[in-house]
Amino acid sequence: MCGTRAIGLMAVMLALGWPAGAELQNVEVSGQIRIRGNYFTGPATSDNPNLVNAGLRHPSSPGRTPISSIFSWSDKGTSYSGVEQRTKLGVKADFTDNVSAFVELDSFDIWGEDFRSANYLTGADGRANSSDDLEMYQAYIDADKMFGLPIHLRVGRQELQLGNGFLLGNNDSGKVFFTGLSFDAVHLSYAPIDKLLLGAVWAKAASQPGVEQDGDVDLYAAYAHYEGIENQVLEAYWLYARDARAVADTKGSPIADWVEKQFGVDDYGVTNLHTIALRGAGTFDAFGIGAFDYNAEAAYQFGNADQAGSTFSLASAGFASVYGDDQAKWNTWAGNTEIGYTFNTKFTPRVYAGGVYFGGQDNRKLDAWHTIAAAVYPFYKPRASVSFNRLFSNFEYSNFIDSTDLSNCWIARLGGSAKFFDKLTVNTGLSYFQAVAAFDAPISTLPILRLWTQPNSKDLGWETLVSAKYDYSKDLAFEAGWGHFFTGGGAARGNFSVANGLGFTGGRDGKDADYLYAETKLTF
Repeated sequence: MCGTRAIGLMAVMLALGWPAGAELQNVEVSGQIRIRGNYFTGPATSDNPNLVNAGLRHPSSPGRTPISSIFSWSDKGTSYSGVEQRTKLGVKADFTDNVSAFVELDSFDIWGEDFRSANYLTGADGRANSSDDLEMYQAYIDADKMFGLPIHLRVGRQELQLGNGFLLGNNDSGKVFFTGLSFDAVHLSYAPIDKLLLGAVWAKAASQPGVEQDGDVDLYAAYAHYEGIENQVLEAYWLYARDARAVADTKGSPIADWVEKQFGVDDYGVTNLHTIALRGAGTFDAFGIGAFDYNAEAAYQFGNADQAGSTFSLASAGFASVYGDDQAKWNTWAGNTEIGYTFNTKFTPRVYAGGVYFGGQDNRKLDAWHTIAAAVYPFYKPRASVSFNRLFSNFEYSNFIDSTDLSNCWIARLGGSAKFFDKLTVNTGLSYFQAVAAFDAPISTLPILRLWTQPNSKDLGWETLVSAKYDYSKDLAFEAGWGHFFTGGGAARGNFSVANGLGFTGGRDGKDADYLYAETKLTF
């Protein structure tokens, strides 16, 4: 009954909110219920007192104070288990003159933690505060064939995706906290000729009205999409993230500001992250006995990285220097390639091989000279470590060390799949992970030895995955899988490869980890 009322309410809002000149022609209802249970061993929170701040993304003084990690790689830590559910309900209204509108509500919940249920001991309802559950995930207006031309305009909160989501997507298929990703944006596209689409996007990623004159985060994009070659797709795009939030190491007097400038330290400027990418994908027939498929994408990033540089300040570590790196820059590459072959036989088996690269660096200097300099020289500035920024990627290359933010890393991948009984699909995969730049760690935690460092291993580890999906009907599917991570020395001792190269992977041990999941998804 509540669902019917919600659908009716949204339809009325769409109809009443549109100008009188537009006539409502059709209303469509869509939705999805996704329920997934996850169980992790090993990499979850740890009882190690040196890892109390689990999940710290920007260590202010790596190596001098305990480095925090979201991983423990230990069978003595606390494993993670939970059941997550995302519910989506959308209404599309078609009007005259090629105008339509779409409104989609969603709610993300964890079973047992966010619902109305009385405490069995006291009878009190301790979980009744669910007022913030329902979110306006999408709400946009579409205008097609504007002015009689092949121009399409979409304005409002919407999902955005370029290519296959390598750097910009809806982040809807993650293993944990699959909350989706939408943007408050304007999206304009134009088809000058058949099979060619040109587009531009502006999105407001963060806004601070009334706080700063120019303190917002904006995302811009321009792209070209061509399908004029049979079974092939060619794409080129440019992404520009502009972060104008003010960052300052100190806010002193005019005299102090003048002294800082004389010594080459100053407040930070606007962060400008540019990404240029090319992608090709398609299929080729292989003499009638099968087909090759491929996807290849390369991206280059450049621009000043003041926001990232500011996180390398040593102020919180008690050193004389309180300054971060106001000269940090992006200058790095990334690539994603996969080639597969599907056999035209029973079960239609497919095998594939792929490689992934995210450029990175680690300039963290923890040796005696840099430690003494930071301790006694007030204008000492650490050099920032800036790796490839994954932006708003859809891809999770690992069930253990990637939440669409793995960087400073390269990956080799092999796998295959086969379809049984028309409804059951089985997948297998094997991946190897290695850091691009290793972390120079202190050789010991003893104070007298912490000034001597040596590079950690770059070997992050191997990962396997076996999964099966059963399509019960065209709307309902069940899926389950098991993954295992063979922890390498580079993950156990630690490298900065997560959180776009700003987060640490090291734990308290080097034990392997397992991951089990089961999922139900209904789409209508």
